[in-house]
Amino acid sequence: MKTSGGSDATKRRAGESAAEAVTDGDVVGLGTGSTAAHAIRRLGERVDAGLDARGVPTSLASRELALDAGVPCLDLPEAVGPGGPGIDLAVDGADQVAVGRGDDPAVGPLIKGGGAAHAREKLVDAAADRFLVVADPSKETPVLDGSVPVEVLPAGRSAVAESFLVFDASFGAIDDPALLSTTLSTTPGVVEHGLFVGLADEVHVGTESGVRVARR
Repeated sequence: MKTSGGSDATKRRAGESAAEAVTDGDVVGLGTGSTAAHAIRRLGERVDAGLDARGVPTSLASRELALDAGVPCLDLPEAVGPGGPGIDLAVDGADQVAVGRGDDPAVGPLIKGGGAAHAREKLVDAAADRFLVVADPSKETPVLDGSVPVEVLPAGRSAVAESFLVFDASFGAIDDPALLSTTLSTTPGVVEHGLFVGLADEVHVGTESGVRVARR
């Protein structure tokens, strides 16, 4: 289940920090959610100021926001298909992210998809050369223990059905996210799930005084 988390100010700092990583000519995966929205708005301001950048939205909501902000958009097949420019970096939020503390502040796996956009988010984030997660401190945890969205094919529907079911599955403390990810992915009927393992390169965490960046 998606949580509203921290203050709008901390979300804005995180989103705008990641948007500053975009360089001229980049194609950017545009995430879904309140924190990613701040990154999209800041990217729009930079495009308006002359930055050459295009976005690949992960949802209709992020597409509408990007176009309103003045960010030109590509569909995913246009970006990653034959002859496409690829995706240089993706900026997206998280429902929960494992971030080390003390001597090991590296970013680990994360849970996404409380807004039921996780399948397209994973496609875009995995296709990007770099994946930047934006979050407020309420999303950080040493061990993932939140509900994992699991998208399943309803019994009796064909493999090309347009309608799927999304459940929030609770596993308690997830001590081995990679194993659970593999188990879910190989379970018959599971189309996709919200565990993102080995994908995030950076986490930009907005705080009351600035931004803390953790790297893999």
